[in-house]
Order: sequence, then structure tokens, then C-alpha cells
Amino acid sequence: MAAESTIVGALTALVAGRVYPDVAPAGVGRPYLVYQKVGGEVIAQLDNSLPSKVNGRFQISAWGASRTSIAALILQVEAAMVSIGARPIGSSVSDYESDTKLYGSRQDFSLWSDR
Repeated sequence: MAAESTIVGALTALVAGRVYPDVAPAGVGRPYLVYQKVGGEVIAQLDNSLPSKVNGRFQISAWGASRTSIAALILQVEAAMVSIGARPIGSSVSDYESDTKLYGSRQDFSLWSDR
């Protein structure tokens, strides 16, 4: 949870606090960000003890009214994530949700944190 708190802290100012784990609530203002832990690297210690650090692969998704605004927002997300020590894993991917008529973009990041 330490990594998630750090991520929320880094992203909150970009979207006036609209940063949510897994899925955004219905009717939320736009733009907004959703983060999800989608894996990570594992450290296997030879003595079978737990390491003091853990890695998470986090996917950040930005959603809003226009492709242009979301393309700009995901660049700000990348800068904010890098500022907390996260490493981008690939570049962003554009999306469109026809049911909600929202434009999206998502990008994955690797982040190490204390256990």
C-alpha cells in the first residue's frame, strides 16, 4: 500500500483529486485517473526470507472528453510517475470507450517501494 499512497500523492494535483483504484465511481467528474496493480517483479532470496523492497507494475489510465486533452494528461502522468522513481514500461496506448463516449490513454510503470 505504500506504493499506492505515493502514486495517489503524485497524481492528485493533475486531476483535482479524481484518482481511483481499479475503477472510477459512476458520474465522476472528468478528467480522471484510475490506477491498478497489474503485477511486478519478484525477488527470490536464497535464504527464503522476505526482501525489504517490493516491486509493483502499475497501470495508470486517464479518461476524459477529448483525445487531445487525454494525450496531454498522460504525458503529465508520465512526468509525475518518473518524479517518484517509477520507470515507464513502454509508451502510452490510446483508447475509446463507446458506451461512455470517453477517450482514454493508459501506460504501465514499474515502482519499487518498502514492504
